[in-house]
Amino acid sequence: METTIQSVYLNIPKADMKFFKELVKKMGWSVETKESLLKNYISNRPTKVDLSDEDIMKEVNEVRYRK
Repeated sequence: METTIQSVYLNIPKADMKFFKELVKKMGWSVETKESLLKNYISNRPTKVDLSDEDIMKEVNEVRYRK
């Protein structure tokens, strides 16, 4: 059976996080905080990008201003 994943952002009181994490575990879901998402992004971002400042500005202009 194929399952489609839907990402949801919730604001949960800190006092309820223990209960929420238990529910997540029982349901087989995954939970990530904004901080963990950012940390994961930073740790996996490329460190060597072969783009000059001019290349970046050219792409920004083409996308934003259709130049």
